[in-house]
Parts: sequence; C-alpha cells; structure tokens
Amino acid sequence: MKLLFLAGLCMIGIGATPAPAAPATAAAAPGQDARWRQHAAHVHITRDNWGIAHIYGKSDADAVFGMMYAQAEDDFNRIERNYLNGLGWLAQAEGESAIYSDLRERLFIDAATLQQQYRRSPAWLKTLMIAWSDGLNYYLSKHANVAPKVIHHFEPWMALSFTEGSIGGDVESVDLAKLEKFYGQPTPPTSKNSQPFVPEENPGGSNGFAIAPSRSASGHAMLWINPHTSYYFRSELQVVSEQGLNVYGAVTWGQFFVYQGFNPHNGWMHTSYGGDAIDEYAENLVKKPDGLYYKYGDGLRKLRVTQVTIPFKQAGGLGKRIFTVYHSHHGPIVRAENGKWIAVKLLVDPVPALSQSYLRTKTRDYASFRKTQDMRTDTSNNTVYADANGTIAYFHGNFIPKRDTAFDFTHPVDGSNPATEWQGPHAVEDTITLLNPSNGWLFNSNNWPFSAAGDQSPKRENYPRYMWTKGENPRGPHAVEVLRDIHNVTLDSLIAAGYDGHLTAFDVLLPPLILSFDALPAADPQRAALGEAIAALRDWNRRTSADSVPTAVAIFWGQELIERKGAVARDAEEPVYDYLVDKLTDAERLTALSAALEKLQRDFGRWQIPWGEISRFQRLTDDIVQPFDDARPSLPVGFAPSLWGALASFDWSKPRTTKKIYGSTGNSFIAAVDFGPTIHAKALMSGGESGDPASPHFTDQELMFTQGRFRDVLFYPEDVSAHAERSYQP
Repeated sequence: MKLLFLAGLCMIGIGATPAPAAPATAAAAPGQDARWRQHAAHVHITRDNWGIAHIYGKSDADAVFGMMYAQAEDDFNRIERNYLNGLGWLAQAEGESAIYSDLRERLFIDAATLQQQYRRSPAWLKTLMIAWSDGLNYYLSKHANVAPKVIHHFEPWMALSFTEGSIGGDVESVDLAKLEKFYGQPTPPTSKNSQPFVPEENPGGSNGFAIAPSRSASGHAMLWINPHTSYYFRSELQVVSEQGLNVYGAVTWGQFFVYQGFNPHNGWMHTSYGGDAIDEYAENLVKKPDGLYYKYGDGLRKLRVTQVTIPFKQAGGLGKRIFTVYHSHHGPIVRAENGKWIAVKLLVDPVPALSQSYLRTKTRDYASFRKTQDMRTDTSNNTVYADANGTIAYFHGNFIPKRDTAFDFTHPVDGSNPATEWQGPHAVEDTITLLNPSNGWLFNSNNWPFSAAGDQSPKRENYPRYMWTKGENPRGPHAVEVLRDIHNVTLDSLIAAGYDGHLTAFDVLLPPLILSFDALPAADPQRAALGEAIAALRDWNRRTSADSVPTAVAIFWGQELIERKGAVARDAEEPVYDYLVDKLTDAERLTALSAALEKLQRDFGRWQIPWGEISRFQRLTDDIVQPFDDARPSLPVGFAPSLWGALASFDWSKPRTTKKIYGSTGNSFIAAVDFGPTIHAKALMSGGESGDPASPHFTDQELMFTQGRFRDVLFYPEDVSAHAERSYQP
C-alpha cells in the first residue's frame, strides 16, 4: 500500500521506545460517547442491491464517520492491515517475518511525530480525522465479535500514516532484503498468510482514458477509470454531506477520501507515477573518535544515530528488536554499496498530502481541481481528468523536485556534492501536462507521456529526463490503437475499448519466433515437435479469449521467457519486455516454446488447451492473501496480463502453486462515466463489495467480472432508494 510519506526535505526523529500500546477496547473516552451519538444521529446509510454503501451525513465530518463505519462493516480486517503497515506495527500481528517491513516504515515516520503534526493540522482537517477515528471506534464498540489484531482503539493522528490511496508506495521502493542485510540478521521466511501487502500493479498497470465532447455520442466529456491492483484492495461507495460533499468511487480500505472516482462535476483516474520523486545519495563516511561523519562540500557532517524498537508477536506475548539506525540530512541509510552508505530522499508531508487527497473530491471544475494540484504533495500518481464543462486534462506526476540535469538521478548520486541537492518542487505548469488536446482524447497506461494524445502529445525534448522514468509499454500502442479512431462514444463503447482483446506485445514478439522456426533445417527435430504450435500461433489474430488455444501457448511461452531472462534484464537495468524484444537468440526463443508446451502437457494432459480452462477466477476466503484450490469451483476468464498489452488486465501471483492460474491482480474497481447535466455511469468490482464470505455480496459480481459486464451506478437518491436493500443509521 501506498503511504504518501512526506518528504526527505525535512528530517523526522525516531524515538527509542516501542509503538504505543493500543487500549484493550474501543470503549469511549470521556466526551467521545456523546460525539459518537451525535454523529450517528446525523448519518444515514443505504445499501443498494449490490451491497454498496451510500452514506448521507449532515456535515462532512458526519459523512466521514458514516463512511468509516460502513467500510468497517464490509472489511475491518483490511482497514486494520493498512494502518498496521502504515504505522510500522505489522510485526505485532504477523510476528518476526514483518520486522523489517516495520523498520522500513519507521525509518521515515514515528507515532510521536505524527501526533505533533496532527496537533498542528488545520481545524477542518482535524475535525475530519476525529470523525474518522470515531467511526472506527464506534463500529468496534457495537461489534464485540470483531477482534482487532493490534489496534483496538483508533486515534485521530493515525490517519496521517496513510494519506494517499495507491498501492505500492514510496517507502516500499526501499529493498527489504538489502535493508535486512545492512541492519541485522534476516528474519524467518514469510508465510503466505504473514507477509507485507502484495506489491502493486505488478507487472505494472492501470489505465485512464478521457474523451472530449467532440468524440462522445452525448456531447459530454467521458472518463474511463481502470486501476490494476491486487483484488479487493478498495471499497466502492458514495459519500454525501449537506456541506457540498458528493463523491462516488473507489476508497482504499480505511481512508476517508475517494481515491479514484467522480462527483457531479468532475472525475479523476490515477495511474502509477512515471516521474522521479525519490532519489538515492551515496554518502562518503569518515570515522572519528566521537562517531561517524560523512563528507559534504568542503566539510564533514555527523550522521544522526538513533534507535528504533520494533515489537513483534511471539509465543507468550510481544518480543522486541532494537535497531541502531542512521540518517544523513538526505534521509535514512538503507544499504551499503561500493563502500558507501546509501541514503534515500523522498517527500514526507502527511498533513498537506491528506488535505490534497480529500480536497480534490470536493472540486467543482478544472480551476478548482488544478488548485489542489498546486499543493504538490502527490508523489505517486499521474492523473487523467474530465469534467461536466467538457474539459479533459492530464498531469504526469505532481510533486517533482528540481535537479541539476548534469547528474544521473536514476542511480545513487554523490551525497558529498551540494550540486546534487533538490532545488524545490517544480511548479505544476512546468511539469508534463495536457489540457484539451485537439484530437479529442488522452490516456495513460503507466507509460511515458509522449503518446498520451497521439500527435498532440508532449514532446520529449521539452522536459528534463527525470520528469519521466518509464518508457513505452505494450498497452501504450494498444490504447492509441483503440482511441485514435473512436467516435460517437457511449458508455458501452468506452467499456468495449477498455476491454479490447488485442495483445500488442505478441505483434512484436511472435514474428521473430516464427522466423526462427522457419530457419530451422528441414531435418531438425524441432520442426516436428513445434510445428503444430507454430502453425496455431502463425494463424492467431493475437486477441485474447477464453476459447483460444494460441492465447494459452503465447502466454506460457512469454512467461517462460521471463522466468529465463528476467534476472538478466534486471541486471542490465532494462525492462524485461524490452529485453525480450531485442536480446533473444533464435535458440532461446525456440527452447522456451518447447518448455512452455511441456508445461502445458504436464499440467493439463495436452498443450492444445483453451486459455479459459487455465485462466480462472476464484474467491474462497477473506484472507488478505487469497488461497486457491484446483478442486474447488472457479470461473473461466478470457482476459490476460497487462504485460502482453492487455488493457483489461487479469494477472496472478508468482510463483503459482496450482496447475490452473487464478487471478489475484489486475482489473479491480472499474468505471465508465459520462459527465452531462445528469451523471451516467457504469461500474464493476472484482468479486463483490463485502469481505464476508457469508454475505451474498462476497461473490455476487464474480460472473459479471469475468465477462466484463457492467452494472449501472446508482448516483442519485431516487435511484438508490429504488434499489435499496437496507437503510439504517450506524
């Protein structure tokens, strides 16, 4: 999960004491009970026929209270997990396997600092943080059967530990294995049920499309919201207040703002960030009798040395591990490399970050949305935007520090040279943006911004290299392919574009394979062994579908190549797809195909098997890391991993432990929105809204999800009432 840890621009002290012990129960402290009752009296929740909560509050704070109560009803486990991770308290629930994950978090934040920042927060934000904790604590007080693992009582300041809703955050860019090697002995192997949250959008993606009125059938701007995350990472809900809040969309469990969604006026889709907002500094150490120093300019600076205590679960109670940790003025030391210590610098500013995340949900037009962008605390996102005035826009990143372009910031820079310092953040107008391109559409697919609007895209030569870090990927050309000729767009045709089945990577990868086969001598035994499979691939339209045998062969072949060449590509600091395009020999291509066919034959009794018999959707339990079972029922899925150019991504955790492939990441909450005087939208959620296996809403969307069939979004009170399943106050 993403923690927008605000910045290496300032140093944060690490206390030598363990994390504060949480109270044993969620019983109200003096004054809280009356506040809980007042909030509850001013909140009304309606669950529609999909179990989606529509929360109506008198004030914004009332709405936040109800929002948290409703989220806790749906999946308290995921809420607590996110904050254990964000606070660096996960080992108290998971044991020794999470110690270094906690240490990594605690290198950048601690409870005492967050409490100080909370006390200095603006009054309006403090009110919302109080309502946030009240909603969770009220839920626990009413549900004695719910047993928190660690956090039995939520404090308002805890909201500052998790302020930006994407998955796979800045702090998690620090390599855990190298951190362990630097700071102590490795922890025991992590079990499948006790590991830090599944990393992001692996192998990399989300999609956002914005369609201008000139291209839509309605004459309104439209937005495609298509994050790729681990499944069940977000809740879908609507939250409304009499103070102007009215927003619908995806909420990362435990947060009080809609991360990807829309209000009556505009909408926003975040894709994982493509610019550089994190840097590493190689510090030149000097040991003196009174401690460790590092060179800086013409002098020396003393390393700051503190202790961090990590409590962890063990038989008979909590143990603790005490670490001596080091900081330069650039940030915490996270590893050693080539005889130098490496410090990481990133933005850590939770109060402005949480403010920006919430305030964007109340914007009413491009000008007000643009004003929130000027807060420049979002380090992890690109943003695709559309509104009811017909405006479409794109922001490639938000917080981007100015740097001297003489240095290569893709590797650790010399920490002793003051010229490598950040020079403040770039103004938004100096970053890579688009506003109403004349072609009538724009997009991002976690790729570079230079194809974002076809021939109207920004030009590379106009920007410093550090303003983007990722190049093109196979979804980029695919998006251009489906958008460049799109006209008279409706919600249904926008959904169809987002689910287009062309696997563009194989347009590039397969021709060399076929040429390699054709070049084999007539007597080569590979001709007989591979001939039928090559014929199937030669005739394939390179579109994924559940009934396609070539889809299965191509994906197993591609995965085999990754397993064989992925480490080499990483060592060469090259994206694995680019490596497969440029660096393979004929023999490597053919040998990988042989191995792929052998795996299909071994696992399924034949290699001529349709993709949908292998690719499956299954939801059995409410575990954070889902178990899968070939003996249990599952549904066929015709979609494919985003790595191969699939816009509608269906991917799995590796290594897989079953014969069949079960999706665990990819499309999650998805929506198509038409911004007319009346909002029209359709949406879909992986599996279902509820995290309770006993709920009818645990799997009520699974068949639709596997087929890409959307439901209407119920945005207006009369529509919600007409489809109400339950209406109640907390």
